[in-house]
Amino acid sequence: MFERIKEIIIDQLGLDEDVVITESTSLMADLEADSLDAVEIIMAFEDEFDIEIPDEAAENFKNIGDIYNFIKSKKAE
Repeated sequence: MFERIKEIIIDQLGLDEDVVITESTSLMADLEADSLDAVEIIMAFEDEFDIEIPDEAAENFKNIGDIYNFIKSKKAE
């Protein structure tokens, strides 16, 4: 699942395939995503994993690990 999350981020941001994305990577600080990019990425996650990510939850994501853990918890329900 983490690999798929990375693929979506790379695709949405138009990054090189060899960019290093770890759980501690920040969308905004490290990958230079803006707020519109973040919204589009969240929507892509919702579509890909068939979940809903509330705005309140998305606002609390500090790094890719937070996103991964949220999606993992939703898929476990």
